[in-house]
Amino acid sequence: MRQKWLLFGLLLLVIVPAFAPAQEASDQTQTDTDQAVSENQALQVPFVDLNVRQPESGREVALSVQLLLLLAVLSLAPSIIILMTSFLRIAIVFDFVRRALSLQQVPPAQVMMGIAFFMTIFIMWPTITSIYENSVVPLQEGEIGVEEAYNEFEGPLRVFMYRQMEGEPQSVRLFMRMNDLSKPENLSDVPTHVLIPAFILHELTVAFKIGILLFIPFIIIDMVVASTLMSMGMIMLPPIMISLPFKLILFVLVDGWNLITEQLVASFGGF
Repeated sequence: MRQKWLLFGLLLLVIVPAFAPAQEASDQTQTDTDQAVSENQALQVPFVDLNVRQPESGREVALSVQLLLLLAVLSLAPSIIILMTSFLRIAIVFDFVRRALSLQQVPPAQVMMGIAFFMTIFIMWPTITSIYENSVVPLQEGEIGVEEAYNEFEGPLRVFMYRQMEGEPQSVRLFMRMNDLSKPENLSDVPTHVLIPAFILHELTVAFKIGILLFIPFIIIDMVVASTLMSMGMIMLPPIMISLPFKLILFVLVDGWNLITEQLVASFGGF
């Protein structure tokens, strides 16, 4: 009997140390797994639950309306950039340049619009800075409300649009007369719903004037080439095939892109 107990004790001495590291490894694995699960839970994106219910107060109704108005403004942001900034004039002038050179797909339309967009950022940068400092930052810090932030956002854009029409107020007069409003004494007397369409018409007029000036030298080249071909009896040869290289040579010699860009930026004033 004593030998059996002695043999059982020896077996315990051998087996228990062998299972202890395995148990420690299992515990460590379980701990690492729990930590990994906790980290994954911490890194997960929170679930956003949107519910549609009846408003409980007038404040909730006002907040819902403000949210809808904000979404509407964001959806109209491309139109605001195109129609209320310098983008409209620049894009039209660049299209006139391509047509005057008799180029159909060079440069591509996407490239021209990209150049017009970054030139718009360059020209509008003082206005953008003013809007950010006086409207966005105070609203984020809670210093002003939504209505005051809107007024601070609207003010610099109104000043920019009115400054472009300061010497030519015909468009403003047109819309003021059609709206049965009295003659404005200054910028504050012109409503925004009158100022925006007046600015659009003014920009279209200015862009077309610039386009006419761009077409004149290239039309002269077309006329000279066409008359030369007719005098030589080469009636079947399209004049545009001969005039296109001469147009490109003239445009490169006068450094056309830099010249047009400089004059466009200077046409907005402040540069």
